[in-house]
Amino acid sequence: MLATSQSTNYLARGALRRVHHLALNVKNMQVSRHFYGGILGLHELTGDEVPATLKELVIAGKVANFVTPDGTVIDLFWEPELDPPASDPQQQFTRANHLAFDIAPALFDQAVEVLHQNQVMIDHGPVTRPTGRGIYFYDPDGFLIEIRCDQEERVSGQ
Repeated sequence: MLATSQSTNYLARGALRRVHHLALNVKNMQVSRHFYGGILGLHELTGDEVPATLKELVIAGKVANFVTPDGTVIDLFWEPELDPPASDPQQQFTRANHLAFDIAPALFDQAVEVLHQNQVMIDHGPVTRPTGRGIYFYDPDGFLIEIRCDQEERVSGQ
């Protein structure tokens, strides 16, 4: 699914399968948990539902995870000192942390190569975690984006 033209390399349409999660910075975790869980009625991940990479942060009260009915996860990151550039939220979107896209494990390395070939500014990664692999990079406006995949299923006999 790596498509090539004479001037650029890019991922083929459909390679990114879905939005995996959206991470938002929040100033007041208690108020935000009430909003997403109480007011909007989203399910808050607890116990074994919490991704292994976030368990310590959840226990410390620095992260909360909610899931929408379609399976998209909303991660809330507590950033009490983070003030937005503008106090009017209608002026600009100021509280997002990053947007994560899911890709098939077999296409992950190709996606990393496409980013490098197009000289996309990489924040960090690729990283390997118990839950899979990811790379974090910036869009042209400086918004942080992640492409991530689940762990590859092990082929029997390996």
